Amino acid sequence: MEILRVENLTKIYGKDTTKVVALDNVSFTVEKGEFVAIVGASGSGKSTLLHLIGGVDRPTSGKVFIDGNDIFSFDDDKLAIFRRRQVGLIYQFYNLIPILNVEENITLPLALDNRVVKSEKINEMLKLLGLENRKNHLPNELSGGQQQKTSIGRALITNPTLILADEPTGNLDSKSSDEIVALLKKSNKELKQTIIMITHNLEIAKVADRIIKIEDGKIVGEN
Repeated sequence: MEILRVENLTKIYGKDTTKVVALDNVSFTVEKGEFVAIVGASGSGKSTLLHLIGGVDRPTSGKVFIDGNDIFSFDDDKLAIFRRRQVGLIYQFYNLIPILNVEENITLPLALDNRVVKSEKINEMLKLLGLENRKNHLPNELSGGQQQKTSIGRALITNPTLILADEPTGNLDSKSSDEIVALLKKSNKELKQTIIMITHNLEIAKVADRIIKIEDGKIVGEN
């Protein structure tokens, strides 16, 4: 079942002499439950692509369909609600709220939606993340790997249609990187989460079901 369709997606910044084509007519699809890695060097357009898929930015032209929804047909308010409920975002630098503990950071998307969180669900998530003994800790009391696990929990807690991971291991040592990649793979296999991960690291990309290579804003290969 197709969960994501990207059609002729283009993003241009500036004009005339300052014109930069960050993304150039990109099209592909992703099936439900698939783990896709998008690889490319710095400046290749992979982060731009991920931000457009997640509705964080709007394209110059082209369309993105998530679970049949043309996300750029939504106004900004509706798009923000859709993104919060249907897209889980994982960033390189965690983006945790410093005054909230682990449990509060993880459940923040639900709190913003005025949704009650069952303690059973929270405990299951903390166990999956290996953070049962850290749930009351603030971000500055955690290691980098633990902070990233918390951000993954925040992305997973809403059972989103799509998880988007932007260089999720880029700020971690090799041991923590391996743990994060294993956690993403576990989320994909056990929770049936559809995951799109961008990375410059081909070794990390190999855990995915499919690798899409991007260069100069264009897809140049797939395997």
